[in-house]
Amino acid sequence: MDLAYIPSPSTGVIDLGPIPLRGYAFCIIIGVFVAVWLGNKRWIARGGRAGTVADIAVWAVPFGLVGGRLYHVITDYQLYFSDGEDWVDAFKIWQGGLGIWGAIALGAVGAWIGCRRRGIPLPAWADALAPGIAVAQACGRWGNWFNQELYGRETDVPWALKISEGPNRVAGTYHPTFLYESLWCIGVALLVIWADRRFKLGHGRAFALYVASYCAGRAWIEYMRVDEAHHILGLRLNVWTALIVFVLAVVYMVISAKVRPGREEIVEPGEPGEPGEPGEPGEPKAPDAVEAEDAKSDDAKSDDAEAGDAKSEGAKSEGAAVESDAAVEADASKTEDAAETAKG
Repeated sequence: MDLAYIPSPSTGVIDLGPIPLRGYAFCIIIGVFVAVWLGNKRWIARGGRAGTVADIAVWAVPFGLVGGRLYHVITDYQLYFSDGEDWVDAFKIWQGGLGIWGAIALGAVGAWIGCRRRGIPLPAWADALAPGIAVAQACGRWGNWFNQELYGRETDVPWALKISEGPNRVAGTYHPTFLYESLWCIGVALLVIWADRRFKLGHGRAFALYVASYCAGRAWIEYMRVDEAHHILGLRLNVWTALIVFVLAVVYMVISAKVRPGREEIVEPGEPGEPGEPGEPGEPKAPDAVEAEDAKSDDAKSDDAEAGDAKSEGAKSEGAAVESDAAVEADASKTEDAAETAKG
């Protein structure tokens, strides 16, 4: 008899009238909001404007969701395209199945588009968002708990996860790998925040640290899982992916530190913490703003012309005064000469 364990929810869906509230989607949505909130605070602290992180997230999040789903469907194609399976299930994202590798890769493409439209450097934005992404993953992993999926080997430890009988799963107590990864992601977020404050990481190195530290934990957590997966040389595909991405992230940090030391002094044009104004890079100026600028220019020209006329009149007046003084002196000189002649 198990004395202690983590229970699994009996269902992953709560019906609010005609609207089904799915635990998996709810966890992802919470994660996105937390990531944007934390990223916005860090962006403002770096000298950026409030709201920029959210504006770029509008591009990054949809791309990330598509990328995460594509990675899952491609690497686990047998779940959707083998005999007896319905390929339509590949579009049912609420049933679970998002690969973080694809989410980060394609999400970066969306972020690049958003950053380019705002005229800001992608590495700086990624550095600001890195801890928030880790916290978002920590929240998202609880979606696996709602779906009773991605657990580890059987165990009788007090914190074991109790799984009920269901499709493609056997009742029992297993390692709660979703919980292990959630806690690891929280630790990664704290590590990146501390390292960024201590070493002033810039040019994408804070993001690379997040990637490397996450991969280090994902490798051993993935090794514990028992769900179906492709293997290469005896290791699960995601273990190899974690190892390769870890090496690439470390190499980037080393090379970046030598080529571009320090961090960006300016991450976004304009006053820090202020919302964007018309006329920012990538945004056309409003007609009213253009007219106001033209009016200011005309006023400035008029003022300059008046000042020039005043200077010209002043110069003429000074010249006339000098000529008058010279004439008086000349008359005085002539009078003195006449007087001397008369005496003689």
